[in-house]
Amino acid sequence: MDQVLLLKALILGIVEGLTEFLPISSTGHLIIAGDLLRYTGERAKTFEIFIQLGSILGLMWFYRARLGQLAAGLSKPPAQRFVLNLFIAFLPAAAIGLLLHRFIREYLFSPVTVAIALIVGGVAILVIERLPLRVRIADLAAVTPRDAFKIGLAQACALFPGVSRAGATIMGGLLSGLTRTAATEFSFFLAMPTMLAATLYDLYKSRVFLQPDDLPVFALGFVSAFVSAVLVVKLFLAYVARHDFTAFAYYRIGFGLLVLAYFV
Repeated sequence: MDQVLLLKALILGIVEGLTEFLPISSTGHLIIAGDLLRYTGERAKTFEIFIQLGSILGLMWFYRARLGQLAAGLSKPPAQRFVLNLFIAFLPAAAIGLLLHRFIREYLFSPVTVAIALIVGGVAILVIERLPLRVRIADLAAVTPRDAFKIGLAQACALFPGVSRAGATIMGGLLSGLTRTAATEFSFFLAMPTMLAATLYDLYKSRVFLQPDDLPVFALGFVSAFVSAVLVVKLFLAYVARHDFTAFAYYRIGFGLLVLAYFV
C-alpha cells in the first residue's frame, strides 16, 4: 500500500474530525486540504463521505450514555417530545436535500462558492453575537416544536457548501432563545440523524467507487476522523460554556479570504 496515500488519508481524516462539529465548515477545509494534498476526483469524494461517517459515529460514541438513556425512556413523554423535535428539525434539510442533491453536488461544490459562504457566514455570526437576544431555554427538554422547526430551517441553509451545518444550527438555536451550550448540544443531536442519513445516501450513490483495494486508506481515514471528532466535541462543549463564537467568525472570514486567494 502506498505510504504517501495512507498519510493523506490520516491527515484528511483528522481535518474532517476537527472541523465537522465546529462552526467553520468541514467542506471548505476538506476542499483546500484535498487540493493541497493532490487528492481529488470521484475516489476522493467517496473517501470524504466515508470519513464523515467516522466523525458522526465518533459523536454518537461521545453521547452513547445519553443516547442509551433516551432509547430506554422512549415510552415516556419527555423522550418522545425530544425525538419528535429532532424529527421536526430534520425535515426541512431532508426534503430540500433530496430535491436539490444533484444540483448542489454539480454546481455549488466549488472553492469560490465555499469561500464566499465562509465569509458571509462569519459576518452573520458577528451580527448575531451582537444582537440583544433573550435567552429562555437552558435545557434541551424545554425546546418546543416551533423552536425545533426554526433550527431545522437554519440547518437547511447549510445545504449550501461552506455555510457549516454546525454553524447554521447553533446560530439558529441562539436566535430561538437557547443558551450557547443548549444550542450546541441540540446541534450535535440533530447532526446524528441528519448526517447519518445524508452520508449513507451519498455512500449508496457512490458505491461504484468503493473498491476492496481502498480498504486500508478508507479505514485509516475513518478511524482518525472518529478519534479527532470525539476529542473536538469534548473540548468544544467546554469552550462554549465560557466563550462566545466571535473567534470562529473571524477565523471563517480569514480562512474564506485565504481560500479565495489560493484558488482565484
